[in-house]
Amino acid sequence: MKTMMNLDGTKIIRVSDEKASGLFEEGYRYIAKSIWKEKVRDIEHTHDKEKHEHPIGEKSNKMSKAQKRYLKKSNK
Repeated sequence: MKTMMNLDGTKIIRVSDEKASGLFEEGYRYIAKSIWKEKVRDIEHTHDKEKHEHPIGEKSNKMSKAQKRYLKKSNK
């Protein structure tokens, strides 16, 4: 896998080695993976987290596994 960016810096992608050689000829350049991590991957993960987080104060009424084990043990 290679990390590449187009010449104007608007698009950063991760591609296979074979695709990278073709993109290099089209005007893309190789960059460090750390740049992709901070500008692309981390941004995508924070958006996913925001979608899946529960609102503050919302609680579940389910018993935890530890509570269930304790009840089983105390009922014997």
